[in-house]
Amino acid sequence: MAAGPDGVAGATRLERAFREEWGEVVATLARRLGDLQAAEDAAAEAFAVASVAWARDGVPPNPGGWLTVTAWRKAVDAYRAGGARTASVDPQLLGEVTAAGPAAAAAAGLGEQEMTQTLGDDRLGLIFACCHPALAEEVRVALTLRFVAGLSTREIAAAFVVPEATLAQRLVRAKRKIRESGIRFTVPSQERLAERLRSVRAVVYLVFNEGFAAGGGAELIRRDLCDEALWLGRLLRRLFPDDGESAGLLALMLLHQSRAAARVSDDGRPVPLAEQDRALWDAALVAAGVAVLDKALLRHSPGPYQLQAAIAALHGTAASFESTDWPQIALLYGALARLDPSPIVEVNRAVAVGMADGGLAGLAVLAPVVASGALDQYGPLHAAHGFLLEKAGYAERARGAWARAAETAGNSAVRDELLRRHVDPI
Repeated sequence: MAAGPDGVAGATRLERAFREEWGEVVATLARRLGDLQAAEDAAAEAFAVASVAWARDGVPPNPGGWLTVTAWRKAVDAYRAGGARTASVDPQLLGEVTAAGPAAAAAAGLGEQEMTQTLGDDRLGLIFACCHPALAEEVRVALTLRFVAGLSTREIAAAFVVPEATLAQRLVRAKRKIRESGIRFTVPSQERLAERLRSVRAVVYLVFNEGFAAGGGAELIRRDLCDEALWLGRLLRRLFPDDGESAGLLALMLLHQSRAAARVSDDGRPVPLAEQDRALWDAALVAAGVAVLDKALLRHSPGPYQLQAAIAALHGTAASFESTDWPQIALLYGALARLDPSPIVEVNRAVAVGMADGGLAGLAVLAPVVASGALDQYGPLHAAHGFLLEKAGYAERARGAWARAAETAGNSAVRDELLRRHVDPI
């Protein structure tokens, strides 16, 4: 690419277009081709053409439309060359597109104006296909990061600490399953929309949680994954403006992210909520999260994400750990347990009850979870057990629970801090 000012500007715009337009270009082609691999190949060729053409001729007024039309022409070329992947495309539609450029594409119903008008629906269709329940959970996450958020295979593999080749093969198998299973790149029917949207939200929150509290490796926070999840959350809210739970999810992530700078000490150690310097919390993110939540709650249909966001808002607006409204948090966890029961919710409710009513009360809530063994490999369960045992005055038993928490911690930074604080104090 040219090194002069125009070339630099073109490179910057291309990078921006890749970030902003990649998912939309792939989405439009995937819906028309019925094949994610063919859509990805054509989109990659279009961006390669843009890297040369934009440096030479300048960035077009509508980068997304330019890229989409160019990618479509590349897909048509592949079909005419005998590419098997595009065999599901209507030959009549393909036959309408010639080498004459965007004008001919427009005649085939694929012009820039039409592209721009349908991008929202296309992006939604891509999101629902990537998060289809027929796909394994880790595959949904990888597909969403690759094709909706535009991360490279290398970036996703690094984020989840798996070999790049392994991740690449996982994506190849997933794309093949989408094609062979006939998974459509469309928005589900109204009767199935709520169920499928739950799957989409779950994927976005999984991405955020892996970034906010990394489950493996040495890093406590993976900011790139947090950023991608927030971007996806904002996109989801924009595409579903009337969905209270999508708003609740975004609010929850914003409120959690507001504490990111205070969660790690200067020497890389995790800092518990009770010891965090609240001056380091991002007040703008807290305010944004509360504002999004308030609008969602006006709909009077609170769901699990809205309840969790309300809990996070109480933490985010409290002046100190001690002055936090723990009775209200315990009540909210109780409502969450009734609406969306799970052992993990009970662990969090036990801690809140312990803070509100004392360690013994918290242990009473936690006892059935511990006895069931369902979360025996879940480090936070044993950390909560140790905390409540200490609060109730059972120091020796607490030490054993903390040791188990360290043993089951997947993140090495968390494990080392648990050992330093509670198991082998200096």
